[in-house]
This record gives sequence, structure tokens and C-alpha cells, in this order.
Amino acid sequence: MNGHRARKRFGQNFLVDRGLIGDIINAVAPQAGDCVVEIGPGLGALTAPLLDRLDHLHVVEIDRDLVARMRRRFPAERLSVHEGDALAFDFASLPRPTGVRLKVVGNLPYNISTPLLFHLADAAESVRDMHFMLQREVVERMVAEPGSSDYGRLSVMLGYRFVIDWLLDAPPEAFDPPPKVHSAVVRLIPRPASERQAVDEAVFARVVAAAFAQRRKMLRNTLKAVIPDAGFAALGIDPTRRAEELPISDYARLANWLVAAGAEASAVARGD
Repeated sequence: MNGHRARKRFGQNFLVDRGLIGDIINAVAPQAGDCVVEIGPGLGALTAPLLDRLDHLHVVEIDRDLVARMRRRFPAERLSVHEGDALAFDFASLPRPTGVRLKVVGNLPYNISTPLLFHLADAAESVRDMHFMLQREVVERMVAEPGSSDYGRLSVMLGYRFVIDWLLDAPPEAFDPPPKVHSAVVRLIPRPASERQAVDEAVFARVVAAAFAQRRKMLRNTLKAVIPDAGFAALGIDPTRRAEELPISDYARLANWLVAAGAEASAVARGD
């Protein structure tokens, strides 16, 4: 690995399979004028072939040794290196021409992949598409359907925001050092506002989090603090169902009922 020892605390497993690297670059399909940001470039397995097709590339890297390598290897006019934690990085702030949205790519560290996906969902309005290498177990949860054991908060929150496609599989030997798990490449494309049914997405997020906080309990119990049986009845949703049984659209309906109920209560208090 060119003298660099993978650091466990950063979740470093470097992609080395040239065939898989080529498949990922083809899936990303970068064009010269695109605004692309790579998360965790590591030793540059994706960085170099991305730059073969791009005028300029942004990378976000937390390991200062790898940051120094990147700056020595690539000229600043081709590569902007942002040193720091991707979990705290403001992706929407990256400079780009008006109307141009970000393409995001990366071999994400497994130890922060879920919170990083939630963080990136917050920047979805600025994103054109995202391609990530992830632990296969995480991808299974991302694409899970209602009623399956893998279906959970991640499935609902990402499925609400993105169209998600499982593209490629990656065995442990595609990396150095090999991880103890299998991996997969996934594509996320933000849904247009017209497909997102929640009138208040913060309320939607709170309803989903509350429902899955105790996923084996009935919705009547997990949401009793905010939605009475009358609310379930008005929506035609069985309150004895469990969180993993409810489709994304029903979570949006529950959130919208809660918003409407709150607005009605406020109107009554004002005497409207």
C-alpha cells in the first residue's frame, strides 16, 4: 500500500481490484464539466481514474498523511483537497456553476456509513447522484421492502429522499486489507419534491424515529404520545401494525395528519 498502513480508527480498507474500479467509474459516468466530490479517497484508487475524465475534482479526507500524499501527487488546479471529517463537511457549500448539482462518490468507512448517509440526505437538494461502496448489510437495509427484517429507519428515510439501486457486489479480496464482510456499490438519485409527500419533513423524521425506536411494539404504543387511535382511524391505518410493516407513504400520511392536527389545535387556541 505504498508504505501507508491502514488505520482501523478511520475504517480504512483500500480498494485494489482494477476491474471493480473500472466498473464503478463507468457507473458514475463522470463528464468533464461535472462537479464531483469523492469522500475518503484513500490511496487514490478512484481519484486517478475520475481525474482522467474530469476537469477538476474535490476530495474530503480525514487522514492527514493521506491528505499530504494527495497534495503531492495531484496539482491543486486539478484536485481540491478538503481535510476533515465528512460527517461535519458542508457538501452544499462546494463552489460550482449555477444550476450544476454535485455528483458524490466514495468507498465509505463502514464505521460511519449510516450517520454519513443521513448527513448527505440533508444535502440532497444540491446533489445530482451519489455512488457509494458500502457494507453489503447496509445496502440490504437501504433497499429493503416493508415487512422484511431488514426494513427500518434507514430504509424509510433514504427511500423517501432517494431512488436507490444496488449496482455491484464486492468480495473482501477486492480490498487491502480485506474486510471481514462483503461489500456492495449503490446508486442514490434524489427524488423530486413532487414525489416527497410530507408537508413537514422534520415532523416526518420524528415520526419515523419514534416508530422504529421500539420496532417490535405496535404503532399504537410507539406513537401514542403524538397520534391517538382516532388519528389512525382517520387515515385507515391499523394501529396494531408494527413499524417494519408500514410503507413510506403511510409514514408521510401520519406526519401530515400530525401537522394538520397541530395547526387545528393552534387555530382553536387563537379562536380562529
